[in-house]
Amino acid sequence: MKLIVDSGSTKADWIAIDDHGKILFTTQTLGLNPEILEGDQIIERLDDRFDIQQNKKLATHLYFYGAGCGTDRMKIALKEVFQNYFINAQIVVEEDTYAAVYATTPKDEKAIVCILGTGSNCSYFDGTVLHQKVQSLGYIVMDDSSGNVYGKELIRKYYFNKMPKELAVEFEKEYNVDPDFIKNKLYKEENPNAYLATFAKFLIQHKDTEFCQKIIRKGMKSFIKNYVMQFDNCKEVPVHFVGSIAFYLKEELECAFDKYDLQLGNVLRRPIDGLISYHIANK
Repeated sequence: MKLIVDSGSTKADWIAIDDHGKILFTTQTLGLNPEILEGDQIIERLDDRFDIQQNKKLATHLYFYGAGCGTDRMKIALKEVFQNYFINAQIVVEEDTYAAVYATTPKDEKAIVCILGTGSNCSYFDGTVLHQKVQSLGYIVMDDSSGNVYGKELIRKYYFNKMPKELAVEFEKEYNVDPDFIKNKLYKEENPNAYLATFAKFLIQHKDTEFCQKIIRKGMKSFIKNYVMQFDNCKEVPVHFVGSIAFYLKEELECAFDKYDLQLGNVLRRPIDGLISYHIANK
């Protein structure tokens, strides 16, 4: 049994396949970002899913692609946690950008591959190796145009009284805006980046308003200039995306790319289906 996992900070999609590529089961856990979770927290999230807990000794391979796995230190730490849990499996841990590459990019094609979901990332794939010019420092100082950055911007606009009144009323209906509640979520509970990203739904739902359009355009301009345009050949290769923000704001991405003469490639909400095809083809 092979386990294929695509994990963000918010959630992780799991698919188990046999040697012929037949799907045995699918499930979902909370996100397994080693930058913000300890080993026991990761185990707790695994044990919370019956299919995973019951089949852990049957797994022969685990291919894990996750947020927070961009450094050797995090890869090694997470691999050790998994090896102690899936005791009979060969463990492969890669950063989530590799999942995006395998899901969006045809074999041997060169491309820039980006993630726009709870967090954000951008790399260049030369057909064999992934190259990154910007090392992520996480949601507090980076993650341009991501769900958590958009969420933070909406909260700021609301509290600084910069949100139009009619939208503020809708915002209050949709979310608990009590300051103590928000501060507890941000500073006391797990995954504050995932909490911030929940507000991005409001931005997408009201994206036709000029207020939301300004926030979206500002975020995408920042992402393009700070991430995509770091690569000298950015106008010569397609730029692929995975992630809910990219998927639901595809039209806005197209407009932003047109302004910078960039080629928007494939845009997928989740890379997991493409990962199945990749691992079947490369078994």
